[in-house]
Amino acid sequence: MRLRFPLRRPNRLVGAMLILTLGLSAQSALAAGPALAAPAGAAVSPLNTAFATAAARYDVPRDLLVALGYAETRLDGHGGAPSASGGYGLMHLTSNPAVRTLDEASALTGLERAVLRTDAAANIAGAAAVLRSYADRAGLTAADHTDIGLWYGAIVRYGGATDPAVARLYADTVYDLLVAGFTAPADAALKVAGRRITPDRGALARVPALGTGDVGTMSTDYGPAAWAPAYSGNYTVANRPSDYRVNYVVIHVTQGSYAGSISWFQNPAAKASAHYTFRSSDGAVTQSVREKDIAWHAGNWTYNTQSIGIEHEGYVDDPSWFTDAMYRASAALTRNLANKYGIPKDRTHIIGHIEVPGATHTDPGPNWNWTYYMQLVNGVTGIGTGTVKTGGGTLNVRSGPGTSYAIVGSVADGATVSIYCQATGTTVTGTYGTSNIWNRIGTNRYISDAYVLTGYDGFIPNVPRC
Repeated sequence: MRLRFPLRRPNRLVGAMLILTLGLSAQSALAAGPALAAPAGAAVSPLNTAFATAAARYDVPRDLLVALGYAETRLDGHGGAPSASGGYGLMHLTSNPAVRTLDEASALTGLERAVLRTDAAANIAGAAAVLRSYADRAGLTAADHTDIGLWYGAIVRYGGATDPAVARLYADTVYDLLVAGFTAPADAALKVAGRRITPDRGALARVPALGTGDVGTMSTDYGPAAWAPAYSGNYTVANRPSDYRVNYVVIHVTQGSYAGSISWFQNPAAKASAHYTFRSSDGAVTQSVREKDIAWHAGNWTYNTQSIGIEHEGYVDDPSWFTDAMYRASAALTRNLANKYGIPKDRTHIIGHIEVPGATHTDPGPNWNWTYYMQLVNGVTGIGTGTVKTGGGTLNVRSGPGTSYAIVGSVADGATVSIYCQATGTTVTGTYGTSNIWNRIGTNRYISDAYVLTGYDGFIPNVPRC
C-alpha cells in the first residue's frame, strides 16, 4: 500500500510560530508550517530556515528545493519583478498560458498570488507544495521522498518545457548543481553539499542531451550551437540577407534561466524569440531561429528585419551571471556574424536592446561590460597568467579594482592565476613595486598586479582591458 503525506494547510498557531521566528507576513507564515532548524552543521539564516521549513512541511528534499531555486534565479527574487516568461520570486513561480505554477501554488497553499510573488518564504513554500503535488501524481511513496533521484520527473514538470531535449536540459541543470554543490551568492549560510546522484530520467534517458556536440541536433548556421527551434508563430520566415540586409547584432539578457528562456521561445504565448541564447556557467549556446529568418526580439520591426538577436542567461541587476565563459563564447559568435554579414565591429552596429529606437527594455543593463565585450569581438582574446608572490601569507581578492572594494577571498603565495582582463584602480605598493593595475582572475574577483609576476612591466599585451 502506498502511503502519502497529505498536502494540509497549517493552523494559526503554527503560523504564529513562524511569524515570530522569521518576521514574515501572516499569510506566508500560515503557508509554511512550523519553523525548523537548518540542516545539521549549517549556519542559521532566514532563507536557510525558510527552505528547511518548506521542505519539511511538504516532505520535499531540502537540497533539491534549494538547487531548483538556484538554477532558476540564483536565489534572487529580484524585488518581485517578473521574468520574461512571467516567473516570480526566487523559485520562479510562473503564470503564463502554458505554465501555471504560481496559480497551482496559490491553490495548494491558500495564499494570495501577490504574497507568493513577493514574499520569499511564501514563494519557497509554494514551490515545495507544487513539487510535492507533482511527486504525488507521479506515484512517489513516502519512502521514495528521500531519494532525490526519483524527483527528476517532478522537476521536469515544474519547468514546463514541451520539447523533450529542453525538458532534459532543464532538469539536468538542477541535478548538475546537486552533484557539484554550491553556496548561495547572497547568503553564505545557505549551502548545498555535492554528492553522487543517479537521476531517474525515465523516457528522457533516451533523449539526446541538448548541445553535447556528438548527439542531438546541432545548428546548421553556427557550428557550436545546439538547435531547439522556436514556435513557428514566434518569428517570421524570411530569406535574409537577400530580403533584408543584416546590419546589427542586438545584445539581450534573458531575465530568466537558460533552459527556461529556450522553452519560452517554444511557447505559443511568448510572441517573442531570439536567434541565439547563451548559458552563463560555461558559454554553451542554443539557436532557436535560423539566421535567415526574423526573430521577434528588438520591439522594433525595422531593427528586427535587420538584426540578429542574442540572449544571455541572467538578470540585468546581477553581474554574477556575466561570466568570462559567456562573454568569450558570445563574442566569438558576434565576430562570426560580423564577418559573415559585413557588420562593422563597433558600438554603432553591435548594440544593446536598450539602444533600439523605441525600446521599452533596459537590457543588457549597466552590469554588462561593453569595453571587455567589444575587445573580444575585435579579436583581443588572450588570457594572461601570473604567479602570486607575497613573500609569505596570502593576497586579498577584491570584488573590484581597488582597496576600497570588499574582500571576497584570498590567493596563496606561489599560486598561478589566469588573468582575464586588466583594469586601472587603486595604487598599491607590493613585491614588484608600485602599480595601479589590477588583474581580474574571475567574475568580480581582482588582485593587485603589484604582487603578481606576469613577465611584463605594466599591462600584458593582448589581454583585454576590463
